[in-house]
Amino acid sequence: MSLFHALFLGILQGLTEFLPVSSSGHLAIAQHYLPDFQQPGVLFDVMLHVGTMFAVILYFRREILLLALSPFRSGAEARLYRRLLALLILGSVPTAVIGLTFKDFFVSMFDRIPAVAAMLVVTGLLLFLSERLRRDGRREEQLTWSDALLVGIAQGCAVMPGISRSGATISTLLIKGVEGETAARFSFLLALPAVFGAALLSLRDVSLVAATEIPAYCLGTAAAFGIGFFSIHFLLGVIRRRRLTGFAVYCWLVGGAFLAAAAL
Repeated sequence: MSLFHALFLGILQGLTEFLPVSSSGHLAIAQHYLPDFQQPGVLFDVMLHVGTMFAVILYFRREILLLALSPFRSGAEARLYRRLLALLILGSVPTAVIGLTFKDFFVSMFDRIPAVAAMLVVTGLLLFLSERLRRDGRREEQLTWSDALLVGIAQGCAVMPGISRSGATISTLLIKGVEGETAARFSFLLALPAVFGAALLSLRDVSLVAATEIPAYCLGTAAAFGIGFFSIHFLLGVIRRRRLTGFAVYCWLVGGAFLAAAAL
């Protein structure tokens, strides 16, 4: 893997991880057309996701600190964050079950561009419906156990390349009547255990990486981190302005174009 390819894919990951257009789908398509691109398993993809998750940690550092300290503190704020922590743990359960059960199937889809394109079309439909059906109102203190379970299932299904993780989880919460920024924050925080779990599972592939390729892995991860940090801020503004429909159209256009190309 060249440094240019690593930088390009890192920037692509940073742009598309938080924008609801499926970073895994874009990475699968880009890697398919990059000459001589290879990686052990999906290790490089996982490292790019780790980079963007460090962007989440930096951006939401206050919320993450309050979550970590909530079991050891008292007061109304601590109770709120203890409850939020419990919901995040609950939401992580269906994600883990789906991801571990269907891991091999989902990984195999990275080489099936028509399937990835079809899932992008599905992502567009989810985004379109969420804007039409969203009922803003509920905030963190009003999130329920069913919210956590449903969004955890949505995140588990988003392991499939082409299904946007942020798009699926945020859309699920919007349709359930959760306020937009609350939906986005919960979505980003819920991704942390899933991504780091995937990173642990991919550690066995580290030994297969040639020493000469380590700088490329580091460069891609750093690029994903930097671009991802600013993408979070951009998406929160988009959600406040209720403009997810534009991303739905984008997913339909990209997915439709690659489906048409595959049919030729």
